Amino acid sequence: MTPVSGLLGLACRAGQITLGADMALQDIRGGKAALVLLDAGASEATQKKLKDGCAYRSVPFYVLPEGEISRACGRDGRIAAAVKKGKLAERMKELLSTEESPEKET
Repeated sequence: MTPVSGLLGLACRAGQITLGADMALQDIRGGKAALVLLDAGASEATQKKLKDGCAYRSVPFYVLPEGEISRACGRDGRIAAAVKKGKLAERMKELLSTEESPEKET
């Protein structure tokens, strides 16, 4: 588990996260997403769709270890999450950017 897991769970309980690839894409397009998190087990098509949307809108994009989004939010089968703008999102960005990992993508 990464250091961001606790904040991810807190953000879920606080209603600061939109779960699901299609809903995350809507938040990206609507300018509501501060960052996007994707499960490493997501399909190539889902990864491309979210990466392209994030690149076009300049939204930071991070890949987390498989199953971490589901575990942190307490909901099975969740592969994507858009974190809404705010202090929790800023703290997650800090934690993810300091983490030296090949999984980070912008």
